Amino acid sequence: MSKVKIGKSQVETVPLGLGTNKVGGHNLFSNLSESDGLETVHAALKSGIQLLDTAFIYGKGRSEELIGEVIANFPREQVIIADKAAHDFSSGEMVLNNNPQFLKQSVDDALKRLKTDYIDIFYIHFPDKETPKSEAVGALQELREAGKIRAIGISNFSFEQTQEANQDGYVDVIENYYSLIHRDEEEKLFPYLRDAGISFVPYFPLESGLLTGKFNKDTTFAESDPRSKDAKFNGEAFQKTIQNLDAIRSIAQNHHVDVLQVVLAWYLANPDLTAVIPGARNAGQIPGIVHALDVKLSKEEYDLIDRTFTNR
Repeated sequence: MSKVKIGKSQVETVPLGLGTNKVGGHNLFSNLSESDGLETVHAALKSGIQLLDTAFIYGKGRSEELIGEVIANFPREQVIIADKAAHDFSSGEMVLNNNPQFLKQSVDDALKRLKTDYIDIFYIHFPDKETPKSEAVGALQELREAGKIRAIGISNFSFEQTQEANQDGYVDVIENYYSLIHRDEEEKLFPYLRDAGISFVPYFPLESGLLTGKFNKDTTFAESDPRSKDAKFNGEAFQKTIQNLDAIRSIAQNHHVDVLQVVLAWYLANPDLTAVIPGARNAGQIPGIVHALDVKLSKEEYDLIDRTFTNR
């Protein structure tokens, strides 16, 4: 599989990764099975996926621990670990913390949970209100120089915060919210990242399953389902997305795949995206995700999907 480089770092990875918030993320999702999580990560690595995207807040360290169990069975150089921290519970309440000492301790703690000597990509998960952004990134640069991390990332930073964070040119990658139906970053952030040589990895690329093609215009959600209160899954917005997905089903049919693979293939072909990290709840979902690597969209197909979801 061809690989992509993360920013100006020496980290290279297959561009299709795995988001692991459903691996041990008991505080985020109900009815999660840890055995399913372990099997999912194992299946992903066996299939050729390298990039595992985790965070302390996914189970307050439990996702990292489970990933650590699995990667012990693989050559370390075969795995690209992306981790994140910012959530501080030391006061008894959750606060965002980008203090250099907190970030350094977070990396040390994550290394222990992952049972590894280094983390390939480490993100500041969310900006706090107090710490100068370049000072926080400077702490990660010290960790890189110490060999504890290989690439520096920031996540959920605004355009202005990104500029401040990168004033010394240390930032390699940004992970922010982006999808076919949420494209705010295209206007200001993407041109800046291109000029600065910074990679971009979108989270929520499948919009909690909305962009997989498994729903139709008559789909409804039980009141107990969080999606029943999510505007994306209701009313005019939901119907518009379903209509747009129906419009690209012919592309899926031409490639003998499902809409899921076509959507992922569009992300993989997008020159402003370095990697894409869809999540999975069980190992049975991994083959469908990996199959997207086999879908090569023509320029006409890529542009049609682009226009369909931007009404251009």
